[in-house]
Amino acid sequence: MTLKFLPLAFAALLLPGVALAQDGAIKVEPQIVTDWKSVYGQVEAKNTIAARARISGTITELDVTEGDTVTAGQMIGKIVDQTIEYQIGAVDAQIAALEAQLANAQTELKRGEELKARGVSTTQNVDQLQTQVNVYEGQIAAQKAQRKVYEQQQQFGTVIAPIDGKVVSVPVTKDAVVMGGETIATIGGGGFFLRLSVPERHADTLKTGDTIMITGPEGQQIEGKLAKIYPQIEGGRVQADVEVPDLDSRFVAARLLVKLPMGDRQAIVIPASYIATRTGLDFVRVKVGEENVERTVVPGVRVNMDGQEMVEILTGLNPGDTVVPHEQ
Repeated sequence: MTLKFLPLAFAALLLPGVALAQDGAIKVEPQIVTDWKSVYGQVEAKNTIAARARISGTITELDVTEGDTVTAGQMIGKIVDQTIEYQIGAVDAQIAALEAQLANAQTELKRGEELKARGVSTTQNVDQLQTQVNVYEGQIAAQKAQRKVYEQQQQFGTVIAPIDGKVVSVPVTKDAVVMGGETIATIGGGGFFLRLSVPERHADTLKTGDTIMITGPEGQQIEGKLAKIYPQIEGGRVQADVEVPDLDSRFVAARLLVKLPMGDRQAIVIPASYIATRTGLDFVRVKVGEENVERTVVPGVRVNMDGQEMVEILTGLNPGDTVVPHEQ
C-alpha cells in the first residue's frame, strides 16, 4: 500500500459495510443510509408568560424593552390609579372624625365612671357609654382595614416579572392607560428550543429521541434531539420540539434549517474522493482481475458517515465491486 492511500484506507476501516482491500481498494457493499427531509424550525421559549397589569390606571414607569434579561420578581413597570389616592384620603378623613368621636366618648365614659363611684350615676349609663366607645373603636378598625385594602391595590400597580428570562415583546408604552389584565410585557424563559411544523404524512416517521441536524446561522452543523411530538394535528401539520444545546436565542422566532430523519434504506456509498469528474461525467476506478478500469457512474446524494463524506452511487456499481482511488 502506498503512503498516499493510507488516510483513505484508514477511513474505510471506520465505515460499516465498507471493506478494505489491497492497494487502498474498497470493496463496496450495501449500507444503511438515512433519508433526511429539510424543514424550517423556529426558535421558541419553553415558557412564554405575560406580565399583566393587576389594576387599571396609567403607566408611569416602564423599565424594560425587547431583548432585556429579567429575573423573577423584578419590577418592570408601575401603574398608578389616581382614584385610589382619593379613596385613601377619604378613609383617612373618616378615621380622623371617628378618632375625635372616640376621644369624646372615652372622656364621657371616664366621667360616668367617676360619677358612678360617687353614687351619682347608674351602672346602665356607664354601660351605654362603654358601648359607644366600643362602637367607635370598631368603626375605626374597619376604616383602617379598608385603608389597607386600598394600599394593597396601590402595590398591585407594580408590574413584576413572573419568571427568569428574556423580554420578548412590550406592547405598551409609558403614559399609556391600561385596564386590569392587559399585557405589559411578554417574557420567554425556561430555556429555548426549536419548534417544528412537519407535514402530517411524515408524522409516523418521527420518534422521540431522534437525532436532528440543524444548520446554524453561520452554516455550521448542530446536532439536536427530538424532545416532544404533539399529538394534535393542525392545518395538516404536526408540531414537534427539538432540544438543541447552546441554541442561539438572540432572536426569538428566528428560523433555522432543520433536517429530519425520514427513514432508513440500503444504498451503495463510496468516499467522495474516489470519484473523478471529467467532461461532465463521473468516473470511478474498479478493480477487475489484476487491472483497474474506469467505469462511469451516476452519483446521488452526499451523506456524512462517521465524519467521512460519502456519495451514494445510483448506477454503475454493484455489491461486491472493488473500487480503488484515482492516482494522485
